Amino acid sequence: MSKLGSALGKKYEENKISILTRTFELGNHTFKVRVPSVKEIESIYEYFKNPNEKEVEEIYQELSKDLIKFKDEASDNVEFKDDDIIVDGRSIKEAARNKATIQHRITEYIKFLIPEDGQTLEGLEYKDIEAEFPLAIQLTLVDKINEVIAPDYKETRSK
Repeated sequence: MSKLGSALGKKYEENKISILTRTFELGNHTFKVRVPSVKEIESIYEYFKNPNEKEVEEIYQELSKDLIKFKDEASDNVEFKDDDIIVDGRSIKEAARNKATIQHRITEYIKFLIPEDGQTLEGLEYKDIEAEFPLAIQLTLVDKINEVIAPDYKETRSK
């Protein structure tokens, strides 16, 4: 029992799971969400600053493979650099970094969902989510999860 838990008493400890659980409705289904600790949220945002370079490189290779085929053909809107390809002024490496961070956020937020029947989402990977939900639904789930774990966030962000 934590210092705070022991101070709040036995009844608090008995009800701790329900205190740290929120719900939302989507498509006639009630999703239960575990409210994460500050440390868990901070680690998700830390990933934005320092994404996994191996994942970024894998995504970069996937995004650039078709462009590399046309490397020797002249084009005004495509510039090949040593470690990047710039298309219409936009970096493919940066697009890969953005995609990696979005996929990481989606995966980590969906892990906050409480599975039924005692299952776990710890081994969940983005490919599992991608196979189940289109991107629009993934983003909706993340928004809904964010709304229930940080209900004032939207109001604060819009100011």
